[in-house]
Amino acid sequence: MTATETGADAELRGLAELARSFFTEQVAPRREEFAEQGFPDREVYRKAGELGLLCMSVPEEYGGGGGTFAHEAVLFTEQVKGGDSSMQLGVHTGIVPHYILSYASEDNKKRWLPKLASGEWVGAIAMTEPGTGSDLQNIATRAVKDGDDYLISGAKTFISNGRNCDLLIIAVKTDPTQGAKGVSLVVAEVADDTPGFERGRILKKVGQKGQDTTELFFENLRVPRANLLGAAEGLGFFQLMEQLPQERLICGVAAAAAIEAAVDETLAYTKERTAFGKPLFALQNTKFELADCATIATVVRTFVDDAVAKHLRGELDVKTAAMVKYWTTEQQTQVVDRCVQLHGGYGYMEEYPIARMWTDGRIARIYAGANEVMKDLIARFL
Repeated sequence: MTATETGADAELRGLAELARSFFTEQVAPRREEFAEQGFPDREVYRKAGELGLLCMSVPEEYGGGGGTFAHEAVLFTEQVKGGDSSMQLGVHTGIVPHYILSYASEDNKKRWLPKLASGEWVGAIAMTEPGTGSDLQNIATRAVKDGDDYLISGAKTFISNGRNCDLLIIAVKTDPTQGAKGVSLVVAEVADDTPGFERGRILKKVGQKGQDTTELFFENLRVPRANLLGAAEGLGFFQLMEQLPQERLICGVAAAAAIEAAVDETLAYTKERTAFGKPLFALQNTKFELADCATIATVVRTFVDDAVAKHLRGELDVKTAAMVKYWTTEQQTQVVDRCVQLHGGYGYMEEYPIARMWTDGRIARIYAGANEVMKDLIARFL
């Protein structure tokens, strides 16, 4: 520890080293294997749980690490810089546990959270439907009361962790006549043999090929009414709105890490690669491009760190979270594209990390709410 480093700083630095070694040594080397099968092995979640890397911001009484979002931000940063895009930890540890922590009954918190923290279970959230995209208030999946249960019927698509999930938060309509006020969130414990539940195909994507993104189908899936999140039906849309700022902040954290990784990778490449008898970095255009990209990286990092600090204080509002998600992911795709260009033909080869950053990162402008939706949301507060 340095003279100016606090205990918290030292803890986060130690966490970064642990997470970095986990991703670089145990997950990233299996990139091709996971891409071929379309999903990561469940054992990597269990290993992450053994190391204490899951649910770090969940209280210890529920099996979590008792930390804050600052710990999660370190994890997401090191995952990006460690070259892994197969484990959808943003969903598993950054999103799903906090819906449960905020809205589930005490019994369900004690049942579900420890299994997510250990990696025994993989978590997912099913919002998007084939015909709705970001229009969550018009989802068609229904939950109909049947005694002490709900019977859920409908279809979801683009579900991260859908292939591996054991615990699934489902956005449903409990009252189709009420628009947003008719949306509820219900948690289902699922397996391949669960009656009324079917995993569809693993979707083939442009990037993030090792991360399972799946269609899910429900036909009278029976779920206890006690698994409703919140004190009453009809709160789901508002719960989503409360939790989405953290999801969008996670996107910003990942974008900042991706920009920094792309700049570092390209600096190393251009200083080693020669053209016209000298390193590429000696060419004025290369220096100017990287100077610009490095400046963008610094501005993005400053913006994201400020947003994380606001979130830790409970001050991150909807508008700022939308700004973070929109602007940082726009910068990510632009900077990575410029870095691909500086690699020349090699930037288009999948064996080079910059090419994978390019294909993996394009989705950032789409998920967690398309950037066009973010701009519309921001404009509402102007």
